[in-house]
Amino acid sequence: MTIKKVQPNKDKLNQIVTDARRNQELREQSYRGQALKLYAWICGRCAREFTHTTLTELTVHHKNHNHDDNPSDGSNWELLCLYCHDNEHQRYEETRFGSTQKSSSNANISSHNPFANLKNLLETKK
Repeated sequence: MTIKKVQPNKDKLNQIVTDARRNQELREQSYRGQALKLYAWICGRCAREFTHTTLTELTVHHKNHNHDDNPSDGSNWELLCLYCHDNEHQRYEETRFGSTQKSSSNANISSHNPFANLKNLLETKK
């Protein structure tokens, strides 16, 4: 049994390469592409560094939370990792709408003391 090799269509391959290059140019014109060119690939909060392989985990955060405000100088952007970006938006929502948890006056008082019996345990080991 012989396997017949099929020659790839050169026109189709050229079209794929052309589309890929055009899509790359469009991405670079987006605010994310612009921000990645302007700033170092480091999270602005936790200082985690990114490479080409982990770049998908780096996001562009709008400082004033207005996604339509995209100045070309990048003054409304900062690069944040996924975790810091989620945390920033969570904090923003909590300050905007208030905390979702009801706070009570006894919420900060702890009745558990993990070292309560430590002295007795240490004395029995002597």
